[in-house]
Order: sequence, then C-alpha cells, then structure tokens
Amino acid sequence: MLTTLKRIIKGGFVKFWRSGFLSLAAIIVITLSLTLFGGMIFASAFGHGLINQIKNRVDINVYFTLDANESDILALQRTINQLPEVASSTYISSSTALANFQQKWANNPLILQGLAQIGYNPLPAVINIQAKDPSQYAGITDFLNSAAATPKDGATIINNINYNENQLAIQRLTEIISVTEKAGSALVILLVLLAVVIVFNTIRIIIYNSKDEIAVMKLVGASNTYVRGPFVVSGIMYGIVSGIITLILLAVFAYYSDAAIIKFAGIENVDQFSSLVNVFSSYFLGNFGQIFSIIMGSGIVLGAVASYFAVRRYLKV
Repeated sequence: MLTTLKRIIKGGFVKFWRSGFLSLAAIIVITLSLTLFGGMIFASAFGHGLINQIKNRVDINVYFTLDANESDILALQRTINQLPEVASSTYISSSTALANFQQKWANNPLILQGLAQIGYNPLPAVINIQAKDPSQYAGITDFLNSAAATPKDGATIINNINYNENQLAIQRLTEIISVTEKAGSALVILLVLLAVVIVFNTIRIIIYNSKDEIAVMKLVGASNTYVRGPFVVSGIMYGIVSGIITLILLAVFAYYSDAAIIKFAGIENVDQFSSLVNVFSSYFLGNFGQIFSIIMGSGIVLGAVASYFAVRRYLKV
C-alpha cells in the first residue's frame, strides 16, 4: 500500500513537470479563479466597512422638554440601554448643549448676542441613540412613544424624536444593505460555478493528451485508483502553486490599492472614513490565516476534484 502511494505521488510530480505548457495553462486558470475569489473577499470587506461607516452615521435624537428633570432623563437612558436593539446612547445635558452651541458660534457675535437676549437656555437635553441595525430604529421610536418611556407621574418629558425626519434615509439604507447582501451571495455562487467549469475543462485537456497511456495501463490490469491517483496529485499541485501565486497577488493588491480606491471613490475628507483607509491591508494581515486557508483550500479542492472527474471518462476501456 505504501509503495503504491509513493508511486502515485511520484507519478503525479512527473505528470506535473512533463505537461509543461498545459500545466502552466492550468495554473493560470486556477490562479485567475482564486484571484476572483480573493477579489470577492476584499470587495465584501470593503463593502462591510463602508456600510458600517454609514450605519454609524445614522442615529436618532430624543429631545426633552425644558422642564424635564435630569434624574428622569437618566432613568430613561438606563431603560434605553437595556433594549436589545440599542448599540449605544449618549446623554447631552441642556448646559452641555448650550456650551457646545456657544463654542460652535464663538466667531459669530450676532448669534451669541441673540442668545443672550433670550435670557434663558433654550436648548433642551438630548439623548443620541444608535441602533445595532438601521431597521431597528422604528421599534426604538415606538418604545419611546409608549407609556413605558413615561415617568411614574404620567407627564411626558419627551418633546420630539427626529426619527420621522430620518425615516426615509434609514429605510433606504436598510433596503440597500439587504439588496447588496443578496446580490453578493448570488454573484459568489455564480462565480464559483463558472470557475469550476473552466478549471474542469482546462484539466480535461491535459488528461486528454494522456488518454493512450491510461488505456494501456487499464489493459495491463491497473486499478482505477492507481490510474487516477497521479492526475489527482497533479491537480493538487496545480492548486498549491496557484494558491501561492494568488496570495502574493492579493498581498500586492492589498498594499497598493487603498489609496487608489479612496481617490476613485472621490472621498476628499478621508478622516470621515478613517476605517476605510488601509482597509484591505489591515484586513489581509488581520485575517491572513483565514484567507490562506480559503485560497489554498479552494485551489487544492478545485485541482483535485476537477482532475478526479476529468479522468473518469477515460477509465472505461
């Protein structure tokens, strides 16, 4: 058994080198397929990074009445934080809102003079709420409008919730995310099937050149495993070499592509999209083990499975 296995492996190496140009063609085809897989991985990472940036910029503000007690507001914030839909909430007191307003308009004396003439602080306390998903803002708003968010004395302390102002943008964002995820999944399945067909046909051409050799081996009594084994080993070698080349290409792409993509997207203020800067290189380094496993595993499986089935038709002698 061990001797047979050694001969099969040795035969696979011999076929790999002997095929020459055809082996190179198979490696190129598998490399292109794996690079396509890698491109989809990077596209998914970039898309999720962009979507997360947009998600983080979508929120709702709860404005309170000017006579609302801070203790009631803070109690409501604790209740809000306990909601499973809420990612985070930030309380801005009336005095803090006034200080922020004065700092923002420090260079405009007319606005500050008008504020001083009012004679009191007109800015209400605010709680800024970020949901875990944009689709959950409607449920949070319903809760805030319900009796559960009202203090025990029954007097409402909420003056306004700006969900209605942002509702259209939130709904459109939710729809875009849903469509993008479904389209991405369908595209991945299509590309996988296409890659399998192309790799299978390429390896079948290589095996076609050995059909006479296969026929002779079958006539002298060689088993299907002994005949098929070297071709499967060659297919695995195609996948390994293609995987190494693909990882090198992805590393180069990850290192040089970020600046080009940011420029192509027309993003001028990069600070507002800080998580998208070096997103590919950071993602590649941070997930190298997973990417290595996916690329190398896919290459080996593509080469081995395609070789296994491509040689099957020539085993019937």
